[in-house]
Amino acid sequence: MFIEFDDTLITGNDTIDNQHKELIDRISKFVHSCEDGADIATSLEMLDYLKEYTSFHFSAEEKLQEDVSYPGLAEHRKKHEEYKATLEALSSSLKEKGADANTSEEIKESVVDWLFNHIKVFDRSVAEFIHLYENPELL
Repeated sequence: MFIEFDDTLITGNDTIDNQHKELIDRISKFVHSCEDGADIATSLEMLDYLKEYTSFHFSAEEKLQEDVSYPGLAEHRKKHEEYKATLEALSSSLKEKGADANTSEEIKESVVDWLFNHIKVFDRSVAEFIHLYENPELL
């Protein structure tokens, strides 16, 4: 599965966009470890690497929202928690049954598609709000 940051994922906020690039790179490495038939320990290591950065990114993004009193922070935080729970469930599944033919499709739907949709809807809204907050003359 080919996964990369592209122009459809640009929010316009450099901090958020740069972190999304790193996050997507880590997802790609995790997916490739599963697809390449890596042993379960390697795939779990790559998933832990992804989970670590996901937590860092979500915390940073939520801090940006707090700093500008973003009105959708509670909902955004809830979405982040759902995603982290999905990664934990995926970790448990990999530990229990390993990677199989369905793993790539599960990852695509629950990790990749979710994140890309989240970026395009929720994170763009945050970036736009921050831009207007920093440039009140545009209102």
